[in-house]
Amino acid sequence: MTDKSQIQGEGNYDAARKFDKEEQAFVKKGGIEQKAKEAEAALDGPEGADLERARKEADERGHMGER
Repeated sequence: MTDKSQIQGEGNYDAARKFDKEEQAFVKKGGIEQKAKEAEAALDGPEGADLERARKEADERGHMGER
């Protein structure tokens, strides 16, 4: 007999719960502002052109949400 707590079915419930918990902790500790500053620095830095090119390529392929 299979342990039902191990059955994932459509999606991985354990991974989803872990992600949600870690995401909430990240937001509560105020990590968003720091990551925004890091992203801005990366875009303004030497890797900025590569990051922008990757963003445009992903957008053209429809990997950035609704189009």
